[in-house]
Amino acid sequence: MTALVIAEHNHASIRPATLNTVTAAAQCGGDVHVLVAGLGAEAAAQAASQIAGVAKVIHVEGEQFAHGLAENMAAQVLAMAASYSHILFPATASGKNIAPRVAALLDVAQISDVTKVDAIDTFERPIYAGNAIAIVQSLDAIKVITVRTTGFDAAASTGGSAAIEKLDGMADSGKSSFVSAEIAKSDRPELTAAKIIVSGGRAMGSSEKFNEVLTPLADKLGAALGASRAAVDAGYAPNDWQVGQTGKIVAPQLYIAAGISGAIQHLAGMKDSKVIVAINKDPEAPIFSVADYGLEADLFTAVPELVAAL
Repeated sequence: MTALVIAEHNHASIRPATLNTVTAAAQCGGDVHVLVAGLGAEAAAQAASQIAGVAKVIHVEGEQFAHGLAENMAAQVLAMAASYSHILFPATASGKNIAPRVAALLDVAQISDVTKVDAIDTFERPIYAGNAIAIVQSLDAIKVITVRTTGFDAAASTGGSAAIEKLDGMADSGKSSFVSAEIAKSDRPELTAAKIIVSGGRAMGSSEKFNEVLTPLADKLGAALGASRAAVDAGYAPNDWQVGQTGKIVAPQLYIAAGISGAIQHLAGMKDSKVIVAINKDPEAPIFSVADYGLEADLFTAVPELVAAL
C-alpha cells in the first residue's frame, strides 16, 4: 500500500497543512508519496523531499497547474490514482475543491475531515458540529480522504531525503481558466497557521472597537486576529477572520476569546486549541465550558488591563 498526498504550496515552499496531511498518510500504512504540481515549483518539490516520512516526491510542471485549478489537478491525480491505496488532501479550500472531483470520477466515497486513522480502512471524523465522532470504514479499493489538519501533528519539514521524480503533466482540461486573484496582505500570521489567536465576538459592538481593543493585544502577542460568525455578520471583522464550522478550523497553542458567547458552530472551529482563554461578563456563556481559563469580566476593561500587564 502506498498513500499519495496532494501538496499545497506557493511554488517556492510547502504550506503547513501539507505537513499535517503527511502525518495522516503515514498512519495509513505503507510508503508516502507527495505530488507537487505547479509552474516553476522546483523549490517546492525540493522542500517536499525534505519532509520526514516522505518516500518519493512526484513533480509535475505546467502552465495548467500554475493556479491549482481543480479540473486540471483532478485530472492529474486521476492519471496516477491506480498506483495508490489512499489519496489524501488537506481539508482546505483547495483540497475540498479537488477531492470530490477525484472521488466522483473514481466512483468511490470521499471520507471528509478525518481527524484520526484507526486502521488502514477505518477513520474518525466529527459530525454534528463536532458533538459526535463518526467511525467510518471504507471498502473502496482507493480511499479519497480530506484531512482536518488540526487532528494531526505536523510532520518535520526537514530530515527527509526523498527522491524526486519528474512526470509530464496532463493537458489542460479547458473547462476553467484563471482570471485574477485578490490576496489580502497582512503582517500578521495566517489564521490557520498561527500559534496564538485573539478572537472577538458580537460584544465588541463595532469594527472600530474591535480594532481599538483587540489589535493592541494581538500586537503584543504576535497573534493572528479572528472573529465569531456573529461579529463577521455584523461587519465588525472581515470574512477571512471567521473561526468556526462555517469559517476556519484552528488549533493554535493559545486561543483568546473576547466577548464570544460560544455558539456551537464557533466551538467546532476552535475547541482543539491547546489552551483556551475566555473573557466574558456572562457567567453562563457556553464558551466557559471549553475554556482552560475563564475571566468573568467586561472585556473593554479586562483586555486593556491585560495589554498593560504584558
